[in-house]
Amino acid sequence: MPTHSIGRARGRTGRIGLAVVLSCVAFAVPLVAKAFQPQPWSPTTEAQNFSKVEERQTIYDTPGYQLLLRDISAQNLVAARAEQVNDPGRAFSDHICSTGEDGCAGDARLYQWQTSGYGIVQPVYYTARDGATISGHVWATRSGPAKRPGVVITDGSVQADEQLYWYAAETLAKAGYVVLTFDPQGQGQSDTPGQSPDQQEGVPAQSDGRPFFDGTEDAINFFLSTPSTPYEPVPSCSTGTSHAAKQDFRVEQALDNAYNPFWAILDSTRIGLAGHSYGAAGVSYIGQWDPRVSAVVAWDNLAAPDPNQKTGASGGGPEELPCPANPADRTIPPITKPALGLSADYFLPPTPNTSQPNPTAKTTESFAYTSAGVDTGEIIIRGGSHLDFSFIPNVAFGASLRGADLIDWYTTAWFDKYVKSHDPTADARLLTTRWQSDNVEAAIDPNHDGNMFSFYYQSRLDIHLAHGAAFDCEDLRTGCPAMAGADGAPPDYSYITLDTTPDSGSVPADAPYGTGLYPKTAQVPSPVG
Repeated sequence: MPTHSIGRARGRTGRIGLAVVLSCVAFAVPLVAKAFQPQPWSPTTEAQNFSKVEERQTIYDTPGYQLLLRDISAQNLVAARAEQVNDPGRAFSDHICSTGEDGCAGDARLYQWQTSGYGIVQPVYYTARDGATISGHVWATRSGPAKRPGVVITDGSVQADEQLYWYAAETLAKAGYVVLTFDPQGQGQSDTPGQSPDQQEGVPAQSDGRPFFDGTEDAINFFLSTPSTPYEPVPSCSTGTSHAAKQDFRVEQALDNAYNPFWAILDSTRIGLAGHSYGAAGVSYIGQWDPRVSAVVAWDNLAAPDPNQKTGASGGGPEELPCPANPADRTIPPITKPALGLSADYFLPPTPNTSQPNPTAKTTESFAYTSAGVDTGEIIIRGGSHLDFSFIPNVAFGASLRGADLIDWYTTAWFDKYVKSHDPTADARLLTTRWQSDNVEAAIDPNHDGNMFSFYYQSRLDIHLAHGAAFDCEDLRTGCPAMAGADGAPPDYSYITLDTTPDSGSVPADAPYGTGLYPKTAQVPSPVG
């Protein structure tokens, strides 16, 4: 099947090249390399590749992990019941992941983040624009710069509570970010209904994109709140009603936060968005629409910056309903912010291919970014699935072994380049060859192949390097000139090792530690310590 390569057009709108174009361009001198050629499909090849969606269970199907998971599940259940008793006005008990047990617990190895001295975390609660109460956490480390960039992570839908994304939140916190995770309306421990007259705005979440689009915008607004500019929800989309009175009342009752408890160390001028599935659709739009956002990472997958997008994340949708109270909230913006898409060989549920896949099927929106002259990339995880991006410790939710590590690696490097004031060390990590020959991957792969890039689908990077030159590689699996193995990180990168290292070093004088800020001490403690 044909592959695509995109011609560059910085500063203007380009066109998708239909003729033969360069597969790789690095530095100022054009370098020609072979375009991506997918491996031919065969029943044997496919069976071996598809078997990789069973790799993650080698982590959690061990006696030690199962004992830990049982303990964490029991703690989460107790905490969830206490939450409902102490906050009876919140309606979440009928959600799939309301109690955070078993497959909703995320990676059980990552709990006790604060009590074990790995970092700091605070539970947060705030009122969405439609009056629903949103539940979340903010993450950071006590050591680090006095001011740090921030990242908001938007979940996927259904069985996708915020715990499933703590592996990424903690990694980003270790990299020097303040991070907000939250349960979209109708999921986890956030409210299902809004407040009258907007009870049905965003309900149900899986048929209306508002919890993932407007919900991301509300999360940014809360994330950037401070004591001098406390959070107040914007008016609802359906009726234009303000639910600020509910937010204010809940703050007075020590049920909601008046502002982000980690506001003192957050640099509000440097914000990135990451999202999974329906959350990827949301951040793909809001990232371009909101001028406060610097860059986007979309986990399965990058979508058009359109509230009614038909392609990209999860194959399309969810569509947002109109916003009669403020039609400008549905304006389609131009593509101006750098965005990285990450995807995998298989979707949801993971299903084997029965014929040769289209090698560019997952890169449609990345091509559109290149056509618009904006830095972009698309990484496809070999043998991975839609569930590589959310850590669900249950064999019914297949994922690869190393997918989460690759996701954390590229997510962090992308934000380091485009959110952290263009960190020059990020280029080496984006241009690394380590994922072409990963030792841990090779040890578990049926053919001892350590290359984590899909051999069915094209993985690409089309960016400007720190010194201004262009790097355009249309086949990361094979590699391109300027890619190298020296990237400054240990040989076997592991998010679990990184996330559970001690939080040491100097502590900023104004670093928060959960005192004096809402929620007050009457609030139920977070199960993460």
